[in-house]
Amino acid sequence: MHREDPALSWWKSSYSGNNGACLEVALPDENSIAVRDSKDLAVPSLSFPSQAWSAFVAEVNRGAFTRP
Repeated sequence: MHREDPALSWWKSSYSGNNGACLEVALPDENSIAVRDSKDLAVPSLSFPSQAWSAFVAEVNRGAFTRP
């Protein structure tokens, strides 16, 4: 988990709707990415090494987690 920093700039995908159930990301430093659930900001964010996040996104784009 990542300790919240009020100075972080959070953003979400332009594909996100306005339903309040979005994944938001921020860059706490050059080596990590923070992820949080926009519908429950009281829950701490998760932090991942940048390389691990990039590998995850590449697998998502490849369709690795698509249900048959």
